[in-house]
Amino acid sequence: MTIAAFFYCVYVSKRSGGFYLEVILYSAMSNAKPKVIYHCVNCDAQFPKWLGQCSSCGKWGTLEEEVAMVGATNAKAVAIPSAKTLQLADIVAQAEDRFSSGISEMDRVLGGGFVAGSLVLLGGDPGVGKSTLTGQVCAGIAARGAGVVYVSGEESARQVKMRFDRLGMHSDAVAFSSETTVEAIISALKATSPALAVIDSIQTIASLDVQQEPGSITQVRACTVKLLQAAKETGTAVILIGHVTKDGAVAGPRTLEHLVDVVLYLEGDQSSGYRLLRGVKNRFGSTSEVGVFAMNEKGLSEVSNPSRIFLPTERHSSPGSALTVVLEGVRPFIVEIQALVSRTQFGYPKRTVSGMDLNRVQLLLAVLERRAGIAISAYDVFVNVVGGYKIKEPAADMAVAAAIASAYKNSAIRNDAVVWGEVGLAGEIRRVPHEDRRKKEAEQLGFQVLEIEQGKSLTEVLGGMF
Repeated sequence: MTIAAFFYCVYVSKRSGGFYLEVILYSAMSNAKPKVIYHCVNCDAQFPKWLGQCSSCGKWGTLEEEVAMVGATNAKAVAIPSAKTLQLADIVAQAEDRFSSGISEMDRVLGGGFVAGSLVLLGGDPGVGKSTLTGQVCAGIAARGAGVVYVSGEESARQVKMRFDRLGMHSDAVAFSSETTVEAIISALKATSPALAVIDSIQTIASLDVQQEPGSITQVRACTVKLLQAAKETGTAVILIGHVTKDGAVAGPRTLEHLVDVVLYLEGDQSSGYRLLRGVKNRFGSTSEVGVFAMNEKGLSEVSNPSRIFLPTERHSSPGSALTVVLEGVRPFIVEIQALVSRTQFGYPKRTVSGMDLNRVQLLLAVLERRAGIAISAYDVFVNVVGGYKIKEPAADMAVAAAIASAYKNSAIRNDAVVWGEVGLAGEIRRVPHEDRRKKEAEQLGFQVLEIEQGKSLTEVLGGMF
């Protein structure tokens, strides 16, 4: 009897024991041929021959040799059991077991607080305030008597304690660990079963099952999968802090987003005093909510009325200034757009933009000159969104065009006027989503909305503003 026949007999007599998996493996490998390939330990890219530099991630000396089996054939004698299915109508829906983070802005983004057993990925640029935010969350939850574990592979216990004390956060009930082995961290979570655990950061954690350096793609993936399983088993909500690469992704393009339950990004320019907490994935709630924070000496404070941080306390009419209402998720913000027009001293006029897409502003300049008759081609144009805010939606087109026209004519728009609308290439003004929400925000702050009638051209609208 051959080896293959022996395995087949075991499969027939022990079908429920799971030995058929070995039969599939052997039958698939029996006709396979070994082939040497090279894979990158940093990004997992595969190559048919050895290279000094990985062409995918650009790292040097990261390719390792491995043997792959090719030419495998299917095992015809092995029957794979069918998957079990359930009717959704027979499943009793239950509300998630949630608990508050102690910060209403964060609860808003999470959809009502942390879900027990969830895995949350928090990303952001270095120095944006990720550790500060998670520290405040830990202190708030621990103050209510719940167990909290803070794991840091980047800072010592003394450094973390000093940061908590400097920000005025109570750290007496927060447990700390500097362990960087994921298996040891999981054992501690199973032994203590805390309500919340923070891993700062996932790039410093390594698994004993992966023979690669911490921070590599394979290590980050393996550690995340193990922490996800531990979170589901213990009911502990786990926050993974991840560094953002130069491409704006956490630990590489789409490395962890599909593994975790919630993905949050903390955004903001370090030169400005505000931060935006944005949810880009949430299995337990909406991703249209945005949390707003202000950075100060005591950490991150919540901003209940975001429009206040982008508007001066006393506003005066001046040429080149216009107000508009933009949406971050479902939250309306009133922001000020400023423009300056100056005759160029060179053959090619200069275009400088801060807080918006330069190409969008150049498009509006072309429409102003062609459709509204404003000869702007001989002038330098400077556009700035006050407060360091970055506008990403076309609803601010009308305000930008009005600010440029106001600067060009040296005539001010009313200081209590708010305008929005998308400008088309034909000079038409188009409607934007959620106008009722924008109007409500403007009226609550005492501003008057400049209503734009359907079908009016850019020339007619600008003519009624000055």
